[in-house]
Amino acid sequence: MSKPILAIVGRSNVGKSTLFNTLAGEKISIVKDHPGVTRDRIYADVTWLDHSFSLIDTGGIEPDSSDQMLVHMREQATIAIETADVILFLVDVRQGLVDADFKVADMLRRSGKPIVLVVNKVDNFEKYMADVYEFYNLGMGDPHPVSASSKLGLGDMLDAVLEVIDLEKMEEEEDDRPKVAVVGKPNAGKSSLINRLLGENRVIVSEVAGTTRDAIDTEITYQGTEYIFIDTAGLRRKSKIKEDIERYSIIRTIAAIERSDVVILMIDATEGVTEQDAKIAGVAHERGRGLIVAVNKWDAIEKDNHTVKEFTKNVREVLSFAPYAQIMFISAKTGQRTMKIFETLDMVIQNHAMRIQTGVLNEILVEAVAMQQPPSDKGKRLKLFYMTQVSTKPPTFVLFVNKKELMHFSYQRYIENKIRDTFGFAGTPVRILIRERKEKE
Repeated sequence: MSKPILAIVGRSNVGKSTLFNTLAGEKISIVKDHPGVTRDRIYADVTWLDHSFSLIDTGGIEPDSSDQMLVHMREQATIAIETADVILFLVDVRQGLVDADFKVADMLRRSGKPIVLVVNKVDNFEKYMADVYEFYNLGMGDPHPVSASSKLGLGDMLDAVLEVIDLEKMEEEEDDRPKVAVVGKPNAGKSSLINRLLGENRVIVSEVAGTTRDAIDTEITYQGTEYIFIDTAGLRRKSKIKEDIERYSIIRTIAAIERSDVVILMIDATEGVTEQDAKIAGVAHERGRGLIVAVNKWDAIEKDNHTVKEFTKNVREVLSFAPYAQIMFISAKTGQRTMKIFETLDMVIQNHAMRIQTGVLNEILVEAVAMQQPPSDKGKRLKLFYMTQVSTKPPTFVLFVNKKELMHFSYQRYIENKIRDTFGFAGTPVRILIRERKEKE
């Protein structure tokens, strides 16, 4: 089941970033005291009562502003609203109900999305409750008083979110067919690839942004296997500022990755691998998705004997956190090597769902320890007891040891590499969780 997406929306300076940081548990957004500071929309994972959400922070909506930066932020917030399953509409008890709040409320109402009205900066419930009731005038139902900075009222607010999310409907969306998110920067050739794989021009890139949930899901059958391709091509929007297009794209990309098993990251060969590509690959890696890097427009590159090797080296350096990623060189325009994608996809899907028997795992563990002694500290040596696989998609293992803090990152990487040497796991991340247990156990 994909995680519901919550977007925090409201005017500038009502405390959206503070609420975001409090729920995310770390300072991710920049918080400053004048409008227009949260330029980038940022995302984080939040868990409440066994339910996980993806949380989006947006720039403030200034409904009537003609200032270029605020206009861009309004557009950015609009995309967040379209993408979200639930909107947290944040207002400020200190400023009171202002005209712009009514305008934002109208905009949110038109989205047709469930809305939870949140009144921020209520540091003292007795003192401010009369002012909270004023927000009933927005016609958005019960206002939920919180103080993001003092962490008050957040539980009741999240309970209200759970009430409006249709969890059953989200579970019904489950579908066993492999889901493949085609992601990447605008103009990397995402739609062209899907059109090529379909053999028809079915994905039309229009200037009207659709939401990710009704973004174009394309069913493609190849050699008897059905795949669902999730296209994020609807990202493209006309904008004078290139960086802004990249900012707009990231949240749709996250929503698509959230729903997928495998991610195909399209890289424009004429531009090379960029920081934005690394960000997108980073999201896929964090979410534990299979990863294929498709270097597109390879026909447009002048080549010699070293071109593939040099480009591969460059991709590996920039995406150093995902050494397992499968790299392909294609041209969606000419069809060069595009059908080989299915072969690579099948391999990655299989590896992503691979399960290893505990006995076999522990044979590898014994061999790995014999070849390289575990680290020690102050005379105390790390002991590895046994290892077992606890889940797939991605393959996740639990390794039981005597002392957790003795497990150095480099030794954990060594164990992972030994597992990969034996089973491959090409194209998929591998998770190893370290657990402590007493020797008597």
